Amino acid sequence: MMRYPKLLAAGLCLTASAVSAQTNVPGDPYAGDPVGIVADPCPAHSKPADGQGWQMWNLHMLTRDHGQLCRYRAQNAALTEPARVVFMGDSITDNWIGADPSLFTHGLVDRGISGQTTPQMLLRFRQDVIALRPKAVHIMAGTNDIAGNTGAATVETVQGNIETMAELAHAHGIKVILASIPPAAAFPWSPEKHPAPQILAFNRWLRGYATAHGYTYVDYHAALTTAEGGMKPGLASDGVHPTPAGYAVMRPLALAAVAKTLGGGR
Repeated sequence: MMRYPKLLAAGLCLTASAVSAQTNVPGDPYAGDPVGIVADPCPAHSKPADGQGWQMWNLHMLTRDHGQLCRYRAQNAALTEPARVVFMGDSITDNWIGADPSLFTHGLVDRGISGQTTPQMLLRFRQDVIALRPKAVHIMAGTNDIAGNTGAATVETVQGNIETMAELAHAHGIKVILASIPPAAAFPWSPEKHPAPQILAFNRWLRGYATAHGYTYVDYHAALTTAEGGMKPGLASDGVHPTPAGYAVMRPLALAAVAKTLGGGR
């Protein structure tokens, strides 16, 4: 969940000249990639292992594919069984399938992307959720908005992004599961933040919004938190991202939320 604005400190300039496309970045090794409306907007580039190369690759991704629709484009097309529940989220969702692959079977589909904020999720919501025609969507979002990964936003804007995703799902006959933001006393990539009070306040809003609209609310925060608002010892690798033990705590809560929303078992 690296904080994206810090990439600019590497001396990369996003300001476009009057004669160049806004997606051009000086020194961009991917400058030859297609722009505009094209048949295949997702050229394959391997992720560089070195720090500077990764920064350029990541900045390229943010300017050319801000919502990261290319991440799951091929996987969506290759699905061989109907999606029952799509899990939309950030790295906490993205990492879940690696820690507990057996959860994402029988139509449960992981569509988390590390580092994403709610506006990025909203950009890809049609492709990665609606187009898969699931019976329900599990939305866990807000950690990176609080961390400031894509800049500043008001709490009303972040709440509005979640409301819009829920409204889009409802309009397409997709039931909604809203997940609490998991606890965090600090963000390693954004050390100036003290997120615990904001997370608590945001979760109160999430619970109230879910109740008011008849959505399922799943409270991972209560199961994972200490009295101080951080992750319990052993449940997170860095105070934010769950370990396998943390995901083991979350799994029955997720399955209970799915059963409550859809009725019956998985």
